[in-house]
Amino acid sequence: MLRAVGFSDEDFTKPAIGIASTWSMVTPCNMHIDELAREAGQGADAAGGKSVIFGTITVSDGISMGTPGMRYSLVSREVIADSIETVVGAEGFDGLVAIGGCDKNMPGCMMAISRLNRPAVFVYGGTIVPGIHRDKAVDIVSVFEAVGQHANQRIDDAELKAIESCSIPGAGSCGGMYTANTMASAIEALGMSLPNSSAQLAISNDKREDCRRAGAAVLHLLERGIRPSDIMTREAFENAITVVIALGGSTNAVLHLLAMAHAAGVPLSIDDFTTIGRRTPVLCDLKPSGKYNMAHFTRIGGLTPLLAMLLEAGLLHGDCLTVTGKTLRENVAGVAPYPKDQDIVLPLERPLKADSHLRILYGNLAPEGAVAKISGKEGTRFQGEAIVFESEEDAMKAILAGAVRAGHVIVIRNEGPVGGPGMREMLGPTSAVMGLGLGQEVALITDGRFSGGSHGFVVGHISPEAATGGPLSLVRNGDSITINAETNTIDLDLTEDEWSNRRAAWKPAPPKETRGVLAKFARLTTSASRGAVTDDALFS
Repeated sequence: MLRAVGFSDEDFTKPAIGIASTWSMVTPCNMHIDELAREAGQGADAAGGKSVIFGTITVSDGISMGTPGMRYSLVSREVIADSIETVVGAEGFDGLVAIGGCDKNMPGCMMAISRLNRPAVFVYGGTIVPGIHRDKAVDIVSVFEAVGQHANQRIDDAELKAIESCSIPGAGSCGGMYTANTMASAIEALGMSLPNSSAQLAISNDKREDCRRAGAAVLHLLERGIRPSDIMTREAFENAITVVIALGGSTNAVLHLLAMAHAAGVPLSIDDFTTIGRRTPVLCDLKPSGKYNMAHFTRIGGLTPLLAMLLEAGLLHGDCLTVTGKTLRENVAGVAPYPKDQDIVLPLERPLKADSHLRILYGNLAPEGAVAKISGKEGTRFQGEAIVFESEEDAMKAILAGAVRAGHVIVIRNEGPVGGPGMREMLGPTSAVMGLGLGQEVALITDGRFSGGSHGFVVGHISPEAATGGPLSLVRNGDSITINAETNTIDLDLTEDEWSNRRAAWKPAPPKETRGVLAKFARLTTSASRGAVTDDALFS
């Protein structure tokens, strides 16, 4: 059977290297990965291995956003991890290159790599170049915010179509420091990608060369006996969290790094983001809250100069091993600093924010924690009146119809891992709020999650979620809610008697799905505060 797929006599004596490709024409993030997989295979073959390319799924967050299809997004992370583990385990590959583009590809690939614990390298498919509209860079978030501007009659039909038509010009992942670029950077900081793999254009000679080098690197890891468990240590995860904060990265990094650490058997909790966040500044002026795209960051040198800066400041563990076979410190030795005339990455003594933008909040609304993304531009404290919606669709209709006004705390519930099921991202509602010009005048809280493109005064991952009887299920219209990113609290102002009365009256809704992948996910998933993983409940 192996002869039929291209093995020669000599190939049977070589290490077999699986090349996991997330190629599909479902999304521009992945439409070029078939070529990258072939490049990685050639690199492995040239280094003395025998490559075998195989596929796994991807779904498009951007295309499914705001629809019931988005419920499958987080679920796809588990499917990707399970499918790569299944193929590599069944075929007995000696090593692995995994290539991912869209958001869930990356943690899914990394979870499989951790479980298999065979020499492996992750390759990021690369970032898209921004589109240009009226001499300004535009991207996927520009489209969602234009919908809000259109609802507010700030732009007409023709302008909305013009923005939509040019914002996604070709292959590559969403262009800001959204979830894809955040996770690619985190994985490089973790040591599981080659230097600057996270900061390359999708369509470039640099990215093709990165793939060839990744294929060869797996053979080097095999020779050295270096496994993912040697690289993905507690200190390496701390490095990843530090880099996510310095970049101003996505809230999804909290969910995914917890899941990746769980797969690696590394103890990590949401409170580690607070501990590390106290000492780590936000340095990069990148979208969605900032001015620049990943393509701009790539042009000034990418991630390695930032790693060198953070290492010199004592904020990274330099002795962590990486897939080069060298330590992080060795990888960045001699790296040229950023040009002096750029304002994309600010110096440590003049940060955008002195501590983390990712805030882990606790309180009577989130006894197990919640994740806020507070850049500081929207303030650090918000008190307002709840306006409650049972789904994203209901909230979106109300926002676009003008029912949400200044002083409201928009509550979107039953969108958590169980309640969704699948924990949808709320890019539509948050972008509509920004497009309507209410970004500093309302807050939005949910047991769902946010796209890396979301910004404003937003709090997600509220745990326990409403569908399992969490306090969010008890909120009513008109209730007073206070969010404080200085004290890291989120609270509902109710008397003890009222709490008791509402809790006694609450009844769980029947499951939305009773069979298929969504039903399986809902039955197996942990809470968001533990990464929404599906293999923990099997042993608890």
